[in-house]
Amino acid sequence: MRWTRRTRAAGTAVAAVALLGAALTAPVAQAAARDTGQLTDLVNPFIGTENEGNTYPGAAVPFGMVQFSPDTGHNTGYDHSQNHIRGFSLVHLSGVGCGLGGDLPVLPTTGDVTETDNARYEAEFSHDTEQAGPGYYKVGLKNGIGAELTATARTGVQRYTFPATDKANVLLDAGQSLHRVISTQVEVLDNRTVRTALTGSGFCQDTEPYTVYTITRFDRPFTSFGTWDGSSVTAGSRSGHGGAYVRFDTTKDRTVEATTALSYVDARGAALNLRAEGGRSFDRVREAARRSWEDRLDDVRVKGGSDTLRRTFYSSLYRSFLAPNIGSDADGRYTGWDQRVHRAKGFTYYQNWSLWDTYRTQSQLLSLLAPREARDMAVSVIHIDEESGWLPKWGYGTVETNIMTGDPVTPFLTNAYQQGLLKGREGYEERAYRALRKNADGVPPADSPAVGREANKEYLAKGFAPYIKGRPHAKPGDSDYDHGPSATLEYALSDAMLAEMARGLGHDADAARYAARAQNYRAVLDPSTGFFRARDASGAFTGPADPAQSEGFHEGTAWQYQWLVPQDLPGMIGLIGGEQAANARLDSFFAYEQLVRDPAKTAREVWVNGPYDYYNADKYNPQNEPDLIAPYTYLSTGQPWKTTDVVHAALTLFTDTPTGMTGNDDLGTMSAWNVLSSIGVFPVQPGYATWGLSTPVFERVDLTLDRRYYPRGALTVTAPGTSDASHYIQSARLDGSAYGRTYLTTGDLRHTRSLSFTVGARPSTWGTGAQAGPPPLNRPSS
Repeated sequence: MRWTRRTRAAGTAVAAVALLGAALTAPVAQAAARDTGQLTDLVNPFIGTENEGNTYPGAAVPFGMVQFSPDTGHNTGYDHSQNHIRGFSLVHLSGVGCGLGGDLPVLPTTGDVTETDNARYEAEFSHDTEQAGPGYYKVGLKNGIGAELTATARTGVQRYTFPATDKANVLLDAGQSLHRVISTQVEVLDNRTVRTALTGSGFCQDTEPYTVYTITRFDRPFTSFGTWDGSSVTAGSRSGHGGAYVRFDTTKDRTVEATTALSYVDARGAALNLRAEGGRSFDRVREAARRSWEDRLDDVRVKGGSDTLRRTFYSSLYRSFLAPNIGSDADGRYTGWDQRVHRAKGFTYYQNWSLWDTYRTQSQLLSLLAPREARDMAVSVIHIDEESGWLPKWGYGTVETNIMTGDPVTPFLTNAYQQGLLKGREGYEERAYRALRKNADGVPPADSPAVGREANKEYLAKGFAPYIKGRPHAKPGDSDYDHGPSATLEYALSDAMLAEMARGLGHDADAARYAARAQNYRAVLDPSTGFFRARDASGAFTGPADPAQSEGFHEGTAWQYQWLVPQDLPGMIGLIGGEQAANARLDSFFAYEQLVRDPAKTAREVWVNGPYDYYNADKYNPQNEPDLIAPYTYLSTGQPWKTTDVVHAALTLFTDTPTGMTGNDDLGTMSAWNVLSSIGVFPVQPGYATWGLSTPVFERVDLTLDRRYYPRGALTVTAPGTSDASHYIQSARLDGSAYGRTYLTTGDLRHTRSLSFTVGARPSTWGTGAQAGPPPLNRPSS
């Protein structure tokens, strides 16, 4: 069974599903999901496809290279409010904020091929005819053609059902995508096969170019074909630079299937991937994709909660496993960031690194639930440094984009180290440390595409990254000089995490040096306002003193960056006047008095303004990364019950409708926040091994864990009776023993089978002791 599209007017899920050939109503379908254990039936891929959630509803397998999905004209691919499809393209990233991917849109048509601009040949559709589930997408076009998509790791498989006609076409549009197209080549190899090479650039700004190679094999011969360049279509032509069409006679056999394989290496790699993963019928591929998702989702079993809560939870879990993406071909070859071909030995190579986003939530979730893949992802990042000379900041495919601020790769890799993912004879712990040390202490040279810690010279000399308004960008992407105070906070956070890694590996002098630098957040705290503030090149505080109007913070204000000091919350709290003052500021920030009266209304009318409304605010922004850890600050101020209040209010923003994503999903970042916060175990010190605790939204959560990393092999979290009216922790027990702290470590998780909470209708004294909160990291001894 699969979810249908939601109509905007309805505003609620209306499911039209098929099970064993019989139509079921939504309540029956949900009951069947519970009875049969088919967790894929709870996943709604249309969540977040409206209001700039920027998710995609198409077909993919976990971490697959291919994301086969419709594009409607929105700059990131698909938008629920639109009703024309321009093509089904092979590459999409879940929840990115700028156009990216959209390579090789294909579209079935009938009649003569005269248009080459997909804005003109696009096909109208109704949301009532759409269905989607993990690994599958289907739509009925108003031209009478039915389209279905599924996928393997490196191929997209399509099935079209045409009307009876001798002019049934499939258009393969190499010249249009969601980013800037630099060059394309299209070749019709024989009467079943089309090959393309597509070179593109761009993500928010221009980047270094990358090339994608594809080969498409149809299940039967086409009767004719042609190619186009610009607006000129040439029947019978075997090569072109814009696209190709292939034609079938469907007067008797109305179905056409095709498999398209991808490679970021070369045409041979695409052909190899086709041989390795192609050759199966659409239905077999679809079922294999569903099984792969069922196996992945089955590692988390929840009990309790409403059907809506379960759907939003498993849909978030699904999106958390969409990226990063396999970058190596079936033979292990991949294109490195030096633009040379390498072969992965002993690991799978991954690409697509939205690190500023994912280091806060998604990388920790993967280390918990998919540690083998998370290990290979970390190893891939180490190889990026070893092959190109520098670590990534925001990497797409085979190139650096330099989007966003700070040093996000450090907490990403230190998290892998802290979770034990880099142990082994390959020496990846020390290899990672060498790369991080170089990254933390230097700046990439001018001939490197990377910007790294762009403001590191000033940061190391003065303790802060200066805010230099209007400074020309030396390289494409964002500049840390445009966001001096937030870059300073990000650098200091990364220094703290690197200090802990250095200490663990026995590099004591480095550990002391980085620990001292972790205190540099203090350099941008303006004592006259008690808030972080930009400093110019001379060291003077600059910009408006009002923290809600502050300049220099990337996608946020000083209010929203106030709590981005997870390495030393006690120190920061002391700087602003102690716990009482901090709690008053937190209460104002979260509009706490309003929140306890009406959580959902406060979340939607006080916190949230618009998907990209980052500035001029003194309230919590649950839609964006700088505030993801903020609700857990109360764990360090002696009022842990308020963490649960804020978290549960923020969770109301996740729904099972197209608008049910809070902000961009950013490659699973927001989805992972939902999953972890719903379970009640959240990474409050990203890059380290600390997990903050809050009340789960489910009465029971059973996690199946990889015994290689978690010897007990499972963790059960229980909170009998948890509800909106009764969600305050009264007591906690760890494997049956009383537990009074508001956090666990990864070491605790490795050797624990059960974490149980007793909940009630009013706050208690649980977790309020002087040593109950997460401890600060690497504080200087003096």
